[in-house]
Amino acid sequence: MLAQPTASHFINGQYVEDTNGTPLPVIYPATGETVAQMYEATPEIIEQALSTAQAAQKEWAQRSGTERGRVLRRAADIIRERNRELSVLETYDTGKPLSETLYVDATSGADALEYFGGLAGSLTGEHIPLGQDWVYTIREALGLCVGIGAWNYPTQIACWKGAPALACGNSMVFKPSETTPLCALKVAEILHEAGLPAGVYNVIQGTGSVGAALVSDTRVDKVSLTGSVPTGKKIYASAAADMKHVTMELGGKSPLIIFDDADLENAVGGAILGNFYSSGQVCSNSTRVFVQEGLKDAFLKRLSERLATAQIGDPMDEATNFGPMVSQNQMAIVQRYIQIGQDEGANLVAGGKRMDREGFFLEPTVFADVTDDMTIAKEEIFGPVMSVLTFKDEDEAIARANETEFGLSAGVFTNDMTRAHRVIGRLEAGSCFINSYNDAPVEAPFGGVKASGVGRENSKEAIHHYSQVKSVYVRMGDVEAPF
Repeated sequence: MLAQPTASHFINGQYVEDTNGTPLPVIYPATGETVAQMYEATPEIIEQALSTAQAAQKEWAQRSGTERGRVLRRAADIIRERNRELSVLETYDTGKPLSETLYVDATSGADALEYFGGLAGSLTGEHIPLGQDWVYTIREALGLCVGIGAWNYPTQIACWKGAPALACGNSMVFKPSETTPLCALKVAEILHEAGLPAGVYNVIQGTGSVGAALVSDTRVDKVSLTGSVPTGKKIYASAAADMKHVTMELGGKSPLIIFDDADLENAVGGAILGNFYSSGQVCSNSTRVFVQEGLKDAFLKRLSERLATAQIGDPMDEATNFGPMVSQNQMAIVQRYIQIGQDEGANLVAGGKRMDREGFFLEPTVFADVTDDMTIAKEEIFGPVMSVLTFKDEDEAIARANETEFGLSAGVFTNDMTRAHRVIGRLEAGSCFINSYNDAPVEAPFGGVKASGVGRENSKEAIHHYSQVKSVYVRMGDVEAPF
């Protein structure tokens, strides 16, 4: 049985329903059937969430960091205890195979809560001696934070944003994607069960209009978005009007550069992880795979062999390792890009078709002989579509890899570690990989440069984005004044 949330919203420590909101059916991507019914937040629900969060934040911030951390760590333990049921919910929400969700989704959310729970008690200021005078600093919460999630990692994103916010003493109103609304509610429920005071972490549902209402509210001090670049630009502009703090974790068109001397099996594995994990629905994916000319034929041959072994089917079967797209709409977007790739002359060497089965399944798709000016090499597709490009030498690969508005991730496969570090040093991206791809431990900062975002998720860097520093000058002697 699907352990569903019992209502659309979680506010002030309890589930809340308001059926006056626009219905938001939850569609299981593997079958197309409706598995739950949510309702969009009405203005009354939005007001309830914001006023509750603002009121609860002051008391939460007054607790010691150690006390706050204890709650987060307890929530992490509960998530791990219920990993299977939360993973099943994630699979119903997103369509991702259980073979992924059991190991990546709720578990990474728990990692974030544990990590920031451990940091919470260490968030101190500093003492700055100035002769007999001195300055001390205090790290303070920002206040009320709004989190806006994407549909590809609903449990993880709810925790990635909530954990550092709560560790620093903030409260949060979180709006998940209307496509995957279920999992964040369970995160809120578990946080409350772990001892989080009512109102500190609230979840409400809705489309972009609800997000816009949250972002533009003057009571909100911080906005953190995971989403597309166009959405990020709109939210960034709205937040700037009131000088709100922002974290923008946006999209990419990330390069993976594979040199002739790379270990072929590992390089192919990295390309598969960077294009077909979660059916290609990952913002940091390496959808431009630059293969040095001497390795191209061997790379494509081995890639095709390994793609043929993909287990495509029922996401609830743990043997399945490739699932459906998240929605009919997203599948149609990707199908359009596949057609554009063919129309512009790219060589379709694998996949390219919708599968003859219920649900939103697309074959893993590979284009070779892709050129930099093709649409599929320039625009984010967010689906299981790999573009393979070839290059002659290092300088050419770097120049072409950087020729994009995006800068989220980049990767290099080579056995020459001097070259690996040299190339990574010249690539314009925030989250990079050497002989690996798409690792995202909570201990490491995650985020992009250029149009791919502002700020960083995870690691100690996230603390700076959810807190502010107050400095206090202390004079020990007399004050000298001109009159």
